[in-house]
Amino acid sequence: MAICEDEKGELQDSRIEGIAKSIRVVPNFPKPGIMFQDITTLLLDPKAFKNAVDLFVERYIGKDIAVVAGIEARGFMFGPPIALAIGAKFIPLRKPGKLPGEVISEEYVLEYGTDCLEMHVGAVQPGERALVIDDLIATGGTLRAAINLLECVGAEVVECACVIELPELEGRQRLNGKPLYILIESR
Repeated sequence: MAICEDEKGELQDSRIEGIAKSIRVVPNFPKPGIMFQDITTLLLDPKAFKNAVDLFVERYIGKDIAVVAGIEARGFMFGPPIALAIGAKFIPLRKPGKLPGEVISEEYVLEYGTDCLEMHVGAVQPGERALVIDDLIATGGTLRAAINLLECVGAEVVECACVIELPELEGRQRLNGKPLYILIESR
């Protein structure tokens, strides 16, 4: 691991640059004016993907995290390898109707409508320390719903973690002070 200065003069792990370069930006997708941050190109680069997972693992190993909760669908790509590496269980937070058996749910507001996350009843025990993982934070609604879902069953959400942040959308303000760790800001 090498540490270097970024354009702001702050120290930064040199792996971050490779991760940022591996993410494709697709203009006007899925609608005009959106600069879509496509992590599928990160997944196609084994070194960048491993570096992203390693950076999260290095941050969370030894922090007594018992639960890594991944948000459908891209949180499922990062969550399991992180959970395995830190000795935690992985809990999928899914869209409605995707989990068999008894579930609890949390509805949240989107820019144009609402959506919902569900989790199996009994997947998380009161007092367990949890990490919420997703690929990107935009408005923060999905992460807020995940936090609410985990806290409603008594988990202690330690932090949220995303590969990318779209800071101009101020999503971290919706987390009500919950810590957010990101690898890169959108470009």
